[in-house]
Amino acid sequence: MTKLSRSVVERTGNERSIAERTIVERATDDFLRHLRERNASPHTIKAYTGDLDTFGAYIGPRDWKAIDHIAIRSFLSHLYDRGLSKTSVARALAAVRSLYRWLAQEGVVEQNPAKLVSTPRLPKKLPRVPTLEEMNSMLDAKMPDVASFPERDRLMFELLYGCGIRNSELVGINLDDISLSNEAILIRGKGKKERYVPFGGSALTALSSYLPWRQQLLMSLKNTSSKRTALKEMTRAKSANALLINQRGGRLTTRSVGRIIKRIAVARGMSPEVHPHTLRHAFGTHMLEEGADLRAIQELLGHERLATTQRYTQLSVKHVMNVYDQTHPRAK
Repeated sequence: MTKLSRSVVERTGNERSIAERTIVERATDDFLRHLRERNASPHTIKAYTGDLDTFGAYIGPRDWKAIDHIAIRSFLSHLYDRGLSKTSVARALAAVRSLYRWLAQEGVVEQNPAKLVSTPRLPKKLPRVPTLEEMNSMLDAKMPDVASFPERDRLMFELLYGCGIRNSELVGINLDDISLSNEAILIRGKGKKERYVPFGGSALTALSSYLPWRQQLLMSLKNTSSKRTALKEMTRAKSANALLINQRGGRLTTRSVGRIIKRIAVARGMSPEVHPHTLRHAFGTHMLEEGADLRAIQELLGHERLATTQRYTQLSVKHVMNVYDQTHPRAK
């Protein structure tokens, strides 16, 4: 069985030959392979796989000329009939549009009928971001009793909020990614794109407190290594360079980070809806409120498009009024 056939079986559980697959299904296989070669995010590939498989199953054996904007609208209606939310339907339409854009680049199609289909109107909800005072109050205070490892947990907060990085980027940091002389960290973002993010004095202090604790933990684990299995030893060895580790010496997971952040935030009187991405959002919002340039925030957050940063950051009334007062000639 070829690699392509295996990927088809993994997704559908049905050993159909390439020749038996429809035009849309074969194009989907090629498009997903292209995304993997471009180092697209695993989450993006997973979402596109599900949406495009559903699209291919609905369209059936039709060729490209027979798939017009009416057929795509019908596909969206089919998703609504299945009980999918507007957000899920909008995501499926985005996947179809991306597929067609790639097909146009490859010279397979001349037009993108998905562009003629309107995106479902989504409610504009901005997540509640902790205020600057709330964040400072929490970080300036002692870690609450619920913090299992105060030094590590404080560093997590300082990096998530102080650097604006994603949860996945946080757990992926290695010791040799940190440049103390430049006060910057090499961050591996979506699509394995790399960027350097500066960190301030508070993060440096937290790092200095955590590293001795980390070394002590690893040494104690090493001394008891004879009691461990070979598999656990191999796993721990692979995580030896990880900045953030758990009690067993392994690399901390995104799920663990989310659980720790929420537990500590709630203990400090913050909303139970706080999660690692909330701190990233607060980073962008607070920098914008304090007058940072939107392009600089875009670079720090690792956004490919400025439009993403504009949606991501919360333009507060305070910031808008300050900009107006400082720049409009009739405001003075």
